[in-house]
Amino acid sequence: MQNKRVKNLKKELLSDNWYRLEKVTFDYQLSNGKWESQTREAYDRGNGATILLYNISKKTVILTRQFRLPTYLNGNLTGMLIEACAGLLDRDNPEDCIRKETEEETGYRIKSVQKVFKAYMSPGSVTEILHFFVAEYTEEMKISGGGGVKEEQENIEVLEIPFSEAYAMIATGEICDGKTIMLLQYLKLNNLI
Repeated sequence: MQNKRVKNLKKELLSDNWYRLEKVTFDYQLSNGKWESQTREAYDRGNGATILLYNISKKTVILTRQFRLPTYLNGNLTGMLIEACAGLLDRDNPEDCIRKETEEETGYRIKSVQKVFKAYMSPGSVTEILHFFVAEYTEEMKISGGGGVKEEQENIEVLEIPFSEAYAMIATGEICDGKTIMLLQYLKLNNLI
């Protein structure tokens, strides 16, 4: 850590049940030169990767639908969320991770992936960096039904949706997942489909 405006950083572990939640106290130097003591909580769940599969000739994308408890607790009446395939890196590099997740979740074994950017998704409280990818898919790449890993209690529905319909679902609120919106907009802005 190299920010000279931060000193006396102390961490206190609050939870290590699923991922790590830490209470962090530190001194931060304000623009007027004075030091101010601050306290924050940071949730460390590891870094991740996400991908949007697209088919140029069919003008479709592959998305997933699954139950997401946090959305259910915060107003999503069914808890079901339509989103791009994603997963935690664990100890993989981002490209290896997303190839594995794509196969597990969607059933497609993709040939090549293109990394398009990386982003902090909730920097006020979560440490995660998410690596974003896109890849073309064809029917020949389908090797299984997908659906996720049973041991990880994944129950994922694979959706093949016309791109124009998926893009319109942002405006209707049917797609309200940040990473998915970003990837759909990337396809649109770059005229990939």
